[in-house]
Amino acid sequence: MSFVETANGTMHYQLEGPAGAPVLVLSNSLGTDLGMWDTQMPAFAKDLQVLRYDTRGHGKSVVSEGFYNIEQLGQDVLALLDTLEIERASFCGLSMGGLIGQWLGINAGQRLDKLILCNTAAKIANDDLWNGRIDTVLKGREQAMRELRDGSVARWFTPNYVESNPQTVERITQMLAATSPEGYAGNCAAVRDADFRGQLESIKVPTLIVAGTGDEVTTPEHARYMQASIEGAELVEFNAAHLSNVQMGDEFTRRVLAFLKK
Repeated sequence: MSFVETANGTMHYQLEGPAGAPVLVLSNSLGTDLGMWDTQMPAFAKDLQVLRYDTRGHGKSVVSEGFYNIEQLGQDVLALLDTLEIERASFCGLSMGGLIGQWLGINAGQRLDKLILCNTAAKIANDDLWNGRIDTVLKGREQAMRELRDGSVARWFTPNYVESNPQTVERITQMLAATSPEGYAGNCAAVRDADFRGQLESIKVPTLIVAGTGDEVTTPEHARYMQASIEGAELVEFNAAHLSNVQMGDEFTRRVLAFLKK
């Protein structure tokens, strides 16, 4: 278990893989922690240095007061890289992590080798949804987080996957139940306010976009919009819901590694 103190607060991270190898940063979705990438780690860390971290408000990283924004979360990534003396890295983020990736691609592309945007969108959902969720969480706190866990199953996984993989579903959704209500609400505000429509054209690093055909949160249509907006971007669609890296496991891993090795 590793922590760094940055000017932005304490960040929990894990750095695995051969020293001197290219670095890949993995960024979690809203309501999970760095453990959401466990399935990918054996293959990713074979030839890469893999830097996983808990986004502010999640896991063991700082839970700062107030609402957050995507620029703040992107600056957290840059501060982590600076503290660990990593000049450049590839970045793979899912959902909220994909919003962070978009911010980095737009504002700090010189720090990126390649960019993978998974199950995300230039604008995710509408303000009313996020405002309602923020109110629910801040009023209901831990009980509300447990209720969100139960409701997340259908959004995060397809029904057949839930039936066939109950232990994995329980492990991942338990991350949501364990998330700080303040941290979750702060990140909901960051997702609510993020809107990169009209800015994606400035992303110039090689980009892979990952979508799930059963994802009702960030749909394949959202992915195709991003692909059309980012010059040269590749797109892959998996038969999965929102957490495609968990549901597709090895297939997701192989596709991302193939992109990184080009």
